[in-house]
Amino acid sequence: MNMERNPASGCVTSRREIRRQDRRDAILTVAARSFLEQGYAGTTMSGIAATLGGSKGTLWNYFGSKEELFAAVIDHVTIEYRAGLSEILAEPCDDLRLTLKRFCTGIMDKVTTPDAISLHRLVVAEAGRFPEMGRIFYDRAPLQTYVLLAEFLEGVMARGLIRAEEPMQAARLLVTLCVSGYQQKMLMGLIETATTPMIAAEVERATDLFMRAYALEDGTPS
Repeated sequence: MNMERNPASGCVTSRREIRRQDRRDAILTVAARSFLEQGYAGTTMSGIAATLGGSKGTLWNYFGSKEELFAAVIDHVTIEYRAGLSEILAEPCDDLRLTLKRFCTGIMDKVTTPDAISLHRLVVAEAGRFPEMGRIFYDRAPLQTYVLLAEFLEGVMARGLIRAEEPMQAARLLVTLCVSGYQQKMLMGLIETATTPMIAAEVERATDLFMRAYALEDGTPS
């Protein structure tokens, strides 16, 4: 059997496994575009199989349902984004405000992209008819960001850098402060894009409000 070493993991991978992964990635790329362009209701396993040039049976060997495929698409398009956010929180930094600003900038840079806006609109438009789609999106996108930030904030609170409260609630608050402005305007078509200076100003306001809200009892945010 032909084998190749994966540089990232150091593991030996067979050519067959590589081909299977390549095929899976191709399916996810086509599916992502179909969901964005055709909507959730308009996307079918048969249609994706036809675009790929294979049989529906082959597609079902990779994904057992449209719900499973949609979940895999969300994971696929957010994996690098989540890894980037994790790196920001893991970097040694004595300035909590700066770390939070970097984290929030990472969020805004992602959620204001054209594809992210289109996906969010899709979920809002169709979740009423397909609640499983809304649940999948929430569990794999916003919730993962909240959990990541909450774990970081829990450590920050334990160190006495900000007031100790429920970490998940604090995480949701900070993210909401970030996305409630320009991202909301983009979703509603009020503006076409959020520029780097616009995002920087929004992040500055959000982190400032957050640090004031979670300042220590003496009134001084660390």
